[in-house]
Amino acid sequence: MSAGHARRGRPQPCFHLQHRQEGTDLMIGIPAVRRAALAGVAALITLVVSAACGGTGGVDHGSQPMTSAPSGAAHNDADVAFAQMMIPHHQQAIEMATFADTRANDAELKGLAAKVKSTQEPEIATMANWLSSRGLPTAQAGGHNMPGMGSMPGMMSEEEMAQLKAATGVDFDRRFARMMIAHHNGALQMCRDVTVQGSDAQVKALAATIERDQSAEVVELQKIIDRL
Repeated sequence: MSAGHARRGRPQPCFHLQHRQEGTDLMIGIPAVRRAALAGVAALITLVVSAACGGTGGVDHGSQPMTSAPSGAAHNDADVAFAQMMIPHHQQAIEMATFADTRANDAELKGLAAKVKSTQEPEIATMANWLSSRGLPTAQAGGHNMPGMGSMPGMMSEEEMAQLKAATGVDFDRRFARMMIAHHNGALQMCRDVTVQGSDAQVKALAATIERDQSAEVVELQKIIDRL
């Protein structure tokens, strides 16, 4: 084999690669220098995007806002017990207030009973939503007890509720006012306890509202008793 034939049969990668590249540039009308510049810009954009996404080329889920987490999520056992106990506590107060619709004689007492219902019904919904949004049951298992304070204060017995239901006129008014004062005082104690023992801002804010409203109602109820 001659030297000339060997040279013609040997691959010439550098020459042919450069030739093909230059031919492509000429076909699309973009000089090689501009193509190199555009390639550099594209590389820079890729680098910036990668850095913005945490360097992984994807979305950094760890930096996204926790929109599914409920507001005021830092709660403790005292917060949970307060909400779970105050729901049935409010329900009993509403039951007592419902009796006043047909049994009360005093107009002011009837008005206060209506106020109890209109105030406490939405508070029950608020507490139930607070619990369910955290995956917690609205009813407390194993009885009604708050950490460090024993059983739920202010709740009436079944016998007391039956006696109130059977009463009418002035007898009902006096019995209702005394029972509701005791019931409210129990709720006030629960509110004060969760203010000290709880940690959730929403629960504490609701407790403050309940304490304010029911303290005012206790004063009204005592005035009704004094004049009956």
